[in-house]
Amino acid sequence: MRVEIRIAGFGGQGVVLAGYILGKAFAVYEGLEAVMTQSYGPEARGGSSSSNVVVSDEPIDYPFVLEPDVLILLSQEAYTRFRPTAKPDALVIIEEDLVQPWPEDRPLGIPATRLAEELGRRIVANMVVLGFLAGVWGQVRPESVEKAIETTLAPRLVPLNRKAFAAGYEYARTRFPSFRGAVPLESPEERPR
Repeated sequence: MRVEIRIAGFGGQGVVLAGYILGKAFAVYEGLEAVMTQSYGPEARGGSSSSNVVVSDEPIDYPFVLEPDVLILLSQEAYTRFRPTAKPDALVIIEEDLVQPWPEDRPLGIPATRLAEELGRRIVANMVVLGFLAGVWGQVRPESVEKAIETTLAPRLVPLNRKAFAAGYEYARTRFPSFRGAVPLESPEERPR
């Protein structure tokens, strides 16, 4: 089993950090193989940015994402560029306040930036999105992502980022209570803890 995940947006949205934390959650706390690669434009903020995570229950021989099974798009530019690359049955998530999907497309939307602003810091929208992914996909345990947040960020940043993750997870569970996206992995309950 191999699952390819791409998170894309613009610099300053924490796309690379989100990919790192997601990969760490799978590799360290879910007992799977995971690699993360990143790409970004020359601009410090505002340029394109993407984080690519490959997860597998076997050693990963090719670390790059070609056809995402899960696609998280946080800007219109990222949507236009990467939406055509996703598999037909991919789970597609957009930042609904920043991305206008094509009329025939039916991605799942979350107002991640708005939810982050309600918590006091727009910068944690990336953690809101990870919470949303955990809530709708169900293939990574929330506690695994929370542990990855705690062991990656400086202690003073952990409480707000955990709140942001919880806000995204709660949004997913209330807005899409029965949705469980495509691309099943081995059930999280069956994996060693």
